[in-house]
Amino acid sequence: MRIVFMGTPDFAVPALVALVEAGHEVVAAYSQPPRPGGRRGKELTPSPVHREAEARGIEVRHPVSLKSAEEQEKFAALEADIAVVAAYGLLLPQAVLDAPRLGCLNIHASILPRWRGAAPIQRAILAGDPTTGVTIMQMEAGLDTGPMLATLRTTIDRKTAGELTAELAEKGAQLMVGTLRDLAVHRAVPQPEEGVTYARKIDKAEARLDFTAPAEQVERQVRAFMPAPGAFFELDGERYKVLAADSVEVSGSGAPGTTLDDSLTVTCGEGALRVTRIQRAGKPAMDTADLLRGRAIPAGTRLA
Repeated sequence: MRIVFMGTPDFAVPALVALVEAGHEVVAAYSQPPRPGGRRGKELTPSPVHREAEARGIEVRHPVSLKSAEEQEKFAALEADIAVVAAYGLLLPQAVLDAPRLGCLNIHASILPRWRGAAPIQRAILAGDPTTGVTIMQMEAGLDTGPMLATLRTTIDRKTAGELTAELAEKGAQLMVGTLRDLAVHRAVPQPEEGVTYARKIDKAEARLDFTAPAEQVERQVRAFMPAPGAFFELDGERYKVLAADSVEVSGSGAPGTTLDDSLTVTCGEGALRVTRIQRAGKPAMDTADLLRGRAIPAGTRLA
């Protein structure tokens, strides 16, 4: 097939690679414009999809918007059979949705209609969902409301958002390739009307650990915000990013946010959180035991 690929972050790269390796002709890749980055935060840095497409000799386009008639005409001129979309980051106007002969298919990182929206992986972890997955969806004007062609489930267990993103990216890529291979037999099924939830974009303020919550919920914060934006607490005006932790039952007690021992076990609304891996601002990540050898945090310390 002649395919237009539309994606931006690492999550989308496996799908682009899989489509090319399956023998499809990717006639162009659309991605978000390069953003300031690099060591000084000023150099324009292309997205992961941009870099992968360019390395494979695929034309890369990165319009700021697709609303103009000019951009829509350029898109239609590609005469694609289908567009494959994975975490692109721009809303597609109806003229773009209608341009490919077979429409636009999206790889969405949840089992729809649960967790429509921008942050389905993080929201699934925060909610304590036991499972999630990927959905291949026929795109329409609504926010992730289109009919479904295929789904694939996986367990969440104790995976971080980073681990789950990588897993679902690979599963979504293979599911898309399989769907396109047998597109004629995949009947588009409307999403159920019940069970709709929305995965709103992550606000960095949500990453501050809420020690008033039960320890299991605080531990989910750690996994949901790993690797970004990173769950954290503050001590003496310094931010500490918590990279891994366990919820534990303890015999001691104290106000939420108070350390119970010298090993960084912290009282929560119920139970306690034992921090196992941590990172000080501007420092490398390390095991908590290594941090505490150089920076003691004694029992009774209050964390914010």
